Amino acid sequence: MSTQPLTSHFWAHSSADSLRTLQTSIEGLAGDDAAQRLVQHGPNRLTAKKRASTIGLLLGQFKSPITLLLLFAAILSFFLHDRTDAIIILVIVAVSGLLGFWQEHGATSAVEKLLALVAVKARVRRAGQIIEVPIEEIVPGDIVELSAGASIPGDCLLLEAQDLFVNEATLTGETYPVEKAPGVQPADAPLAKRGNALFMGTHVVSGTATALVVHTGRQTELGHISEHLRLRPPETDFERGIRRFGFLLLEVTLVCKRRLNVAAPGG
Repeated sequence: MSTQPLTSHFWAHSSADSLRTLQTSIEGLAGDDAAQRLVQHGPNRLTAKKRASTIGLLLGQFKSPITLLLLFAAILSFFLHDRTDAIIILVIVAVSGLLGFWQEHGATSAVEKLLALVAVKARVRRAGQIIEVPIEEIVPGDIVELSAGASIPGDCLLLEAQDLFVNEATLTGETYPVEKAPGVQPADAPLAKRGNALFMGTHVVSGTATALVVHTGRQTELGHISEHLRLRPPETDFERGIRRFGFLLLEVTLVCKRRLNVAAPGG
């Protein structure tokens, strides 16, 4: 059985509407239904890009056309005995490449740290029975049971809660645990104000709760952050300046070489 799409503003819907939309009940999904949904939605994990080796990542910074052009200019300068120009070009290329390597390596490490936040197993209601399943097998429509110390296995809507406090520092930066309770919040409520919602990667500090899983894997807030961190960081002003200076240096070098060749005897 496939689930109907649920609006991204799930915190603005009542628990009854959400259960109906996700075609589930407070008793949880049947085993066959959960298996079908797992095939439909895929494993509940933040699939990380295969990490290149450190050497491969470093060498990858020097594959751009401008970098190769600058390296060619440096080699040409060495052959023409202009060692000063060659050294300047190589320093520019090295600084630019190392900066790109540092940013990309940092982004890759951040993704791996996000993945490490996810727990291994979760307590789930399946056909009225509470069982433990690997977190990768959690699907939209599952009913999860949470207690102190538990990690939230997906983006969830609270159905029941008692003295529930959750640490959301991973997403909001808030150092103190926030209290959560069932209810309905405005659709435009910022993440920190969604008091009826739980988010993947955060964890329960105290209290107990029953929650409906709405989003899993890359569809969660944590998944969106993970996807964003995989993207190559935008070019910084420093990198832009280095690139422009490289073009200028290359033009000056070629003009000087042309003039020297013309002025040389027999040129």
